[in-house]
Amino acid sequence: MNDIETRATDFIRQIVADDMTAGRRDGRVHTRFPPEPNGYLHIGHAKAICLNFGIAQDYGGPCNLRMDDTNPETEDEEFVDAAKEDVQWLGFDWDRRLYYASDYFTRLYDCAVQLIKAGKAYVDDLRGDEVGQYRGQWNEPGRNSPYRERSIEENRELFERMRRGDFEDGSRTLRAKIDMAAANMNLRDPTIYRIRRFPHYRQGDKWCIYPTYDFTHPLSDAFEGITHSLCTLEFENHRPLYDWYLAQLDFQDPPRQIEFARLNLTYSVLSKRRLRELVEDGSVNGWDDPRMLTLSGMRRRGYTPAAIRNFCDRIGISKSNSVVQFAQLEDAVREDLNQHSPRVMAVLDPIKVVIENYPEGQVEEMDAVNNPEDPSAGTRKVPFSRELFIERNDFREDPPRKYFRLAPGREVRLRYAYFITCVDVVKDSETGDVIELRCTYDPETRGGYAPDGRKVRGTIHWVSEAQALKAEVRLYTPLFSEEFPQDTKDEQAYKAAINDNSLEILTGCRVEPSVSGSAATTRVQFERQGYFCVDPDSCDTKLVFNRTVTLRDSWAKIEKKGK
Repeated sequence: MNDIETRATDFIRQIVADDMTAGRRDGRVHTRFPPEPNGYLHIGHAKAICLNFGIAQDYGGPCNLRMDDTNPETEDEEFVDAAKEDVQWLGFDWDRRLYYASDYFTRLYDCAVQLIKAGKAYVDDLRGDEVGQYRGQWNEPGRNSPYRERSIEENRELFERMRRGDFEDGSRTLRAKIDMAAANMNLRDPTIYRIRRFPHYRQGDKWCIYPTYDFTHPLSDAFEGITHSLCTLEFENHRPLYDWYLAQLDFQDPPRQIEFARLNLTYSVLSKRRLRELVEDGSVNGWDDPRMLTLSGMRRRGYTPAAIRNFCDRIGISKSNSVVQFAQLEDAVREDLNQHSPRVMAVLDPIKVVIENYPEGQVEEMDAVNNPEDPSAGTRKVPFSRELFIERNDFREDPPRKYFRLAPGREVRLRYAYFITCVDVVKDSETGDVIELRCTYDPETRGGYAPDGRKVRGTIHWVSEAQALKAEVRLYTPLFSEEFPQDTKDEQAYKAAINDNSLEILTGCRVEPSVSGSAATTRVQFERQGYFCVDPDSCDTKLVFNRTVTLRDSWAKIEKKGK
C-alpha cells in the first residue's frame, strides 16, 4: 500500500488520493479556505479550515486563504483581520497566499464580457420581483425574459454602461443564458452582475457593479490554480453552474468541487447572519462573547486550538447531514485541558472557617501538585493559616445521605493540608444564615494522612483568607435553552430559545495567590470546580475568570435525581 492510500481516511481524501494516483491536474493538490468577511468565523468554519488546510498538509500541497468579498454592504476590514487571526490561532498558515476576490474584479469583468461575446450572457431589464416571476417553480419551467434575445452588440454596450454608472441600482442585471426550463433552478439564467452603488472596503467607489458569489467563486478558484474546491452540502445544487462557468470560459483542467456536510451542533446557532443579529441587538456582548461559538468567543472562553482540531477530527467528514451533540465539543476541550492545565484552588461562594486550635499569626506553606497528569509540572506552595475560606456547599448543617463533606461533628480532609472537624456554627442573628464555621485540626495529619490510619470520606478545597486574591468569576452555560433552536421555519423564532441564564457573574470569589499576574487567556483548573481562563477584562486590581467547561460532578447528579 502506497502513502496516498494510507492517508485516505474519509471520502474527500479518497477522491483526492484517486485523483493524484490517476495524475489528474498533474497530480497536484491545492486547496483554499474562502470565508466572506461579513462576520467572525465560528466553530463550523473551524471544520472547513481543518479540512482544507489538513488535506493540503496531508498531500504536500498549498492552501490559500481567500476573502470572498463581493458584497460591499456587509464586509469590513475588521472581519478580514479576525479571520486571519482565527486561522493562525487554530494552527494553520497560508504562507503568503492571502487573496481577495475583489482583486479579481477586472478579470471577472473581462470574463463576463467574454460570455457576452459568446452569446452566453445578456443584460436583463427585469427587476428582482419580476425575475422571480419569470423563474418559475421547481415543478414548472420558467419563462424567457423579454430581453433575453438582445444582440451581442447591445448587451456589450449596456454592460459597459452598467459599469459606468448610467443606470440606477436594481434596474438591470447581467444574466447567464443557460436554460429557463432546467430542472436545476440554479441554471435558469442566474445573475452574474448586479448594480449596487455602495463603496467597497478595499476598492472604494471604483465599482458600482458587483459579481455574484456563484460567478466569482469558480473563477477565483481557477485563477488561483485550485484543484479541489471543498464546499458544504448547500452548494451541491450549485455545482452544475460552477462547472458551466468554467467550461464556457474554457479553463483547462478546472477545479473539482466536492461537497461535505456542514457542522450542526445542538444548543447552538451557526450562521454568521444570525450571529450578527445577536451582536447587533445586544443579546450578547460582542462577537467575542464567550457564549458565542465564534472562534474569538471560544478563544476568550478558554478553548484551545488543539481541542477544536481534535473535535473536528473526531466528528469526521461525511456526505450526509447529521447533528453533533454539544457534549462532544465539551469532552474534547475537557480532555485537552485536563492534560495541560495547572491546578489552582479557588472558592467561588466563600464561607469562613476559623481553626480554633491553630496558632494565631502562623502561616505554613503546603506543597500542592500542579498537574497530576504531568509529573514534570512539579509542585507549588500554597499558604495555610488559621482563617480560611471553603465553598458554602461543602458544608451542610443537616447533611443528607451520601454527603461526605463538612458537617457539625464531622471530620474532613483539607486538600494538601490537615484533617479538620467542625465543632461550632456561627449564624447571622437576623437571618439565621450560617456565616462562619468553627473547627479544630489535627496537627499530626499534615499532608492529608493520619498516622493512626483513620480514614475520612470527604476532601475539600480551601484558600487562606489573608493571602487569597479576590476575583470575579463568570459562569457560562449554552446560549440557547432548546436543543434545536433553528429547527423552525420562522426566521426569528430562534431568539425565543435564548437562555436568559446563560451568564452568571460571581463576585467576592477567592483564589490562591499563585495566579497573581496571570496574563489573559491563561488556562487553569479550579480544583473540584472546572476549567477556567483569565479574561482580558482582568487588570492589576481585579482578576476575572471565565469558566471554560465544568468537571463531571457526581454529587450534582445525585442531588438532581433527588428533586
